[in-house]
Amino acid sequence: MILLTAIVLGLVGSLHCAGMCGPLALALPMTGNSRATFVLGRVAYNLGRIVTYCLLGAAFGLVGQTLAFAGFQRWVSIAAGSAILVGLFVSSRFVVSVPVARAVAWVKSGLGALLRRRSVASVFSLGALNGLLPCGLVYAACAGAVATGGLLSGVEYMAAFGFGTVPMMLGIGLVGQKLQFTLRFKLQRLIPACLALVAVLLILRGLSLGIPYLSPDLAAGAVCH
Repeated sequence: MILLTAIVLGLVGSLHCAGMCGPLALALPMTGNSRATFVLGRVAYNLGRIVTYCLLGAAFGLVGQTLAFAGFQRWVSIAAGSAILVGLFVSSRFVVSVPVARAVAWVKSGLGALLRRRSVASVFSLGALNGLLPCGLVYAACAGAVATGGLLSGVEYMAAFGFGTVPMMLGIGLVGQKLQFTLRFKLQRLIPACLALVAVLLILRGLSLGIPYLSPDLAAGAVCH
């Protein structure tokens, strides 16, 4: 069940990605003179994003695993869900610290350098760096990865999230300016609803009500990843 929430978060969240990361997908350099190499480059870009998401999943899943060993898994899940809900009601405007601002500047500098290259490896690297850019949806997915309580399950969660974003992002890269964004604007309101659903499911999971798949008894070790 929790992996399903990751896929849904990626699918619906990609409507937001179309606006935030769509311009970068449209600006990807050509990776050859044939249609096959063009498609390969766009696939490599998305694989790069997913690899970065998986690495984030490993890191945050390891944090969740450490807390689970300490007996805090239930509270981590509840806290993660609560944080997402609070984020929906709090303004997204905040002061970015100097180290974070410098890190973002470094990522953007790397993106600019890679955009001038025309190899599959450079496009893959573009996707990998793109995965490090600040994004509220990625933060929400990382919160879910922590709540899984395991390194591998955290990787699985972030991979599911990444694959959920692929149809939209790959479509933008392949179709380019021909893609119509009308649907994105019509369905934009689904993003908060999807985030709220993920938050509620995380909270229910933490409550450990003994409901199979939806709210398993974590205390008894019946953890559903």
